[in-house]
Amino acid sequence: MVVNSENKIELMAPAGNFESLQAALDNGADSVYFGVEQLNMRARASINFTLDDLQEISDRCRAKNVRTYLTLNTIIYDHDLSIVKTLIRQAKEAKITAVIAMDQAVIAIARQEGMEVHISTQINVTNIETLKFYALFADTVVLSRELSLRQVKKITEQIEKEQIKGPSGRLVEIEIFGHGALCMAVSGKCYLSLHSHNSSANRGACKQNCRKKYTVIDQESGFEMEIDNEYIMSPKDLCTIDILDQVSDAGIKVLKIEGRGRAPEYVAKVIRCYRDAIDSITAGTYDKDKVIEWMKDLEKVYNRGFWNGYYLGQKLGEWSKGSGSHATQKKVYIGKGVHYFPKASIGEFKLEAFDLKVGDTILITGPTTGAQELQVKEMFVNDEKGDVASRGDSITLPLEFRIRPSDKLYKIVAEEKPVESI
Repeated sequence: MVVNSENKIELMAPAGNFESLQAALDNGADSVYFGVEQLNMRARASINFTLDDLQEISDRCRAKNVRTYLTLNTIIYDHDLSIVKTLIRQAKEAKITAVIAMDQAVIAIARQEGMEVHISTQINVTNIETLKFYALFADTVVLSRELSLRQVKKITEQIEKEQIKGPSGRLVEIEIFGHGALCMAVSGKCYLSLHSHNSSANRGACKQNCRKKYTVIDQESGFEMEIDNEYIMSPKDLCTIDILDQVSDAGIKVLKIEGRGRAPEYVAKVIRCYRDAIDSITAGTYDKDKVIEWMKDLEKVYNRGFWNGYYLGQKLGEWSKGSGSHATQKKVYIGKGVHYFPKASIGEFKLEAFDLKVGDTILITGPTTGAQELQVKEMFVNDEKGDVASRGDSITLPLEFRIRPSDKLYKIVAEEKPVESI
């Protein structure tokens, strides 16, 4: 299948910090979404940017012609309104592309400021009539995560047939989630954390109760129910790379990758895989062999196992088999950046833990470096060419990118069993 370039899917990447932002830019994202301060659905899970970061985010992305989306998708109270107005006003001044919103107050304020609005999946849009209503205010709508591709396609066909347009005058674009964590709740609208810890998931402060192990007991008889999978509320991660041709056929315009709380190497790996997949669909070269290789790469970074979500018509979720990540690899911190020699294209590092040898795979992360993974083909150890370096040694490596003293150096190693975090 060859897709018209005008219908090519926009690949949207998560950015929880500057490392992830740069990783997204380096690996082919068409757009990025991010939170500022506390009024977003990852207020607790990720570091989040500040108001002072808005201009740099915009400048970096505009330099690469990448669209920027500010997430303001939590429940908003009266005392939040002044902050919302300040955020949106400064986002506009920084030339941020759009605001992702679910609260009507945020939608109204953004429109008053003349900013493009995207409707969050939290609103749970599941039909064409609801979409028509929000098309009065928004140019892009993120559909409910529980819809099948057949239902999604019906909505996109109706948009085309009825020429449903947003405030910009162009046809409303449909966005769906393509990869990453899923919540047990309907489109992420959960109250479990609020009831148990007075910490609202809908205010970006989820305690992730659903990721824990539970025992179910009959209160009348005391009978303990036997459940094969003890993680009965923790869904596997969504993955659509193996059905991306069907996703494309459904007529969606934007594919969103979840992961603002995950590491920059996750962003780099996932965005690179989906970039290749989308380009393959456009070129008509998408096939099973490529899918197998992409899946192997995706399994290397944080995941809870994979499933296709509800897109193929499943009625019940698929649950993870254990806590934490099922990644086949992990990173181990070994040192930090010291200096970069631009004329020679050489980076210097100080090893602070473990050994490093020629042939190892390393990961270098930093606010301007992003997440760069490469194999060590040669190195100098304490100014002499060597094959092995140990803790305390100074090493230099040929690098095609600039490093900074704040950069961290990791070694990538095989992970034999699931871990809590990477």
